[in-house]
Amino acid sequence: MAIDGNTHTIGSKLRDLRLKNGLTQEELADRAELSKGFISQLENDLTSPSIATLIDILQLLGSSLREFFSDSDDSQLTFTQEDYFRKESDGTVVTWIVPTAQKNALEPIILELDAGVSTDPDYPH
Repeated sequence: MAIDGNTHTIGSKLRDLRLKNGLTQEELADRAELSKGFISQLENDLTSPSIATLIDILQLLGSSLREFFSDSDDSQLTFTQEDYFRKESDGTVVTWIVPTAQKNALEPIILELDAGVSTDPDYPH
């Protein structure tokens, strides 16, 4: 399936966007609460995401359906609380403040821990 007459498929565009954000398939899968295998299948055009799943993935990658299917490269410069992405799990809440920060040297997050809870080390990627 070509997008906008180009030879880029949905899978190849997702892969390019993931790599542009400096994420591995496993990191994207973890944030999207999907399996690494599913991300791989998407990128290799072996399966198609539902619209809801595609929207979720694109949000994590700092994009939208409109931007994804558009040829223009209008990067978002400012972010509001509506742009934040939250992941809750076992007494921890991680909030990514700038969804596209994975491609930068600094990835600002808010980490909330319940009393007595700790996290595994998260080294820069």
